[in-house]
Amino acid sequence: MTGPLLAALLLAACSDRAPPIVNAAPPQPRAGAAWGIDLAHSTSPFLDQLRHGRIQFVARYYRAPDSHLPRLTAAEAQRLSALGLKIVAIFESHSENPIYFSYARGYWDAVTAAQQAVAAGQPAGSAIYFGVDFNAQGWQLASVEQYFRGVDNGMAAVGRGRRPYEIGVYGSGAVCGIVKGSGLARYAWLSNSTAWAGVKTYRDWNIRQGTRFATLSFDHDANEAWGAYGGFRVAVDATPAPPAVAVARNAPPPMPAPQQEWVTAALGGWLGR
Repeated sequence: MTGPLLAALLLAACSDRAPPIVNAAPPQPRAGAAWGIDLAHSTSPFLDQLRHGRIQFVARYYRAPDSHLPRLTAAEAQRLSALGLKIVAIFESHSENPIYFSYARGYWDAVTAAQQAVAAGQPAGSAIYFGVDFNAQGWQLASVEQYFRGVDNGMAAVGRGRRPYEIGVYGSGAVCGIVKGSGLARYAWLSNSTAWAGVKTYRDWNIRQGTRFATLSFDHDANEAWGAYGGFRVAVDATPAPPAVAVARNAPPPMPAPQQEWVTAALGGWLGR
């Protein structure tokens, strides 16, 4: 076999080899960036994996009262904070349904999310994201915008004009662009659903969702955060100091009295601080 022929055969054989397996552990973040995960269930069974991982934050959910999925609790928030991890809070309720989104729904979702945030010990000034989990287009984008106007006014009502929590939006590039672009959210979390409108072109995100890290055994999504993104830690083994609530002007009808009393009592000390 001649030298040129042998070289050609070796080159062909090399070109047919499978590419090397890449370790899917989170890469070292760029300056100002952080890596994290989001998951629908409690992180408590997976604390050892999180302790020895290389992520900086974990995103967990607040839920509608009728949800069967577990929401972020004070105990879980303290366990994550004790590991040195930041927490990103997101509220979801029927967020995959286009007809769910309206001003009134947004208003009460903001009140519910703030109530659960106080119970979890989330500090004032951090963010709560609100999810839009479908490919909103056309008239649906107008409904989403009205929903976030309700969220904005509901959060203002919670703090008697001083919003205790910043607002974030999770969704497609089109959703993030309209909501953040109109000033109804400070933070944008871009979905990994690449077929959704604007996902491939939207650049003004604070968190961008990916697929998953191969080094973690449980179901999750990977995320990259850039700059400020509204994450927080809670005081470990400490009683949270709550913010305050009132009913906003031009708001939907007041919540039922028992719920109003609970929220007012839980949040009442914050404004006086």
